[in-house]
Amino acid sequence: MPRDYYEVLGVSRTATDDEIKRAHRKLAREHHPDRNPGDKSAETRFKEVEEAYDVLSDKTKRSQYDQFGSVGAQGGPNGAPGGFHWGGGFGEGVEIDPSQIDEMLRRAGFGGMGDFGQRGRHGGRSRRAQPREPVSHELRVPFETAALGGTISLSVDGRNIDVKIPAGMEEGKSLRVQGQGPGGADLLLRIAIDPHRFFRREGNDLIITAPITVAEAILGAKIDVPTLDGARLTVKIPPGTSSGGRLRLRGKGIKGGDQFVEIKIVAPAGIDDESRKLIESFAQRNHQNPRSGVPWE
Repeated sequence: MPRDYYEVLGVSRTATDDEIKRAHRKLAREHHPDRNPGDKSAETRFKEVEEAYDVLSDKTKRSQYDQFGSVGAQGGPNGAPGGFHWGGGFGEGVEIDPSQIDEMLRRAGFGGMGDFGQRGRHGGRSRRAQPREPVSHELRVPFETAALGGTISLSVDGRNIDVKIPAGMEEGKSLRVQGQGPGGADLLLRIAIDPHRFFRREGNDLIITAPITVAEAILGAKIDVPTLDGARLTVKIPPGTSSGGRLRLRGKGIKGGDQFVEIKIVAPAGIDDESRKLIESFAQRNHQNPRSGVPWE
């Protein structure tokens, strides 16, 4: 019987989406086959983690799992997985997976369950064999491709396939590629986004840090900053700007989001005596206490 998905990820049944995402990311990296070559137990653990996350990261699947104890057809009594339940009047019944029945019938020369018109316990036709389990794999995507969309080529069993990445793809989300995995199974691609050299992402907004001098912060300035599409825009720094302040470039983010220029004031590493005197004079003429009103004052 499959392990409890919440137990697999080490989270409670009331865990938030973020808690589930963090737990999955930690465990997937720890047990990834690339980091544990030849370790069958790590491979098995990785598959369990991917299967659990595939269900718990999807609101519909998670709700069905919480209600029935399985995902797919409604489960049997006591939350048992859906399928065939053969039992008599003596002792426990035996859970039989439909795919096992199909295989037995094919070996006997009957052509599988699909050739039988039997009616199940609900009056419908017997279910056909379940499809192959999807093959999970982590797919690393460049920051720009995840943000703007694009195509990534994969080699699977010696075949090259193109995977379309929609614009705005987020870390930890999955893409399902039907029938392109080993043996005709589906590919379940878990997205891992490579960091950018200077952009950060907050939802559909982009953040870039712009260093400026003390003089530029006090007097104001105009600086050029890059955008993700390769253009450069001139940004006006207002006089009296502080470190951590943000300037908005509307519509320059992801899928209609914005780009923010985050200011970082860089003090000079060393100054001469004359500059020091000028700064001391400035301090005397401009009495300022930036710590007034902070909790510890």
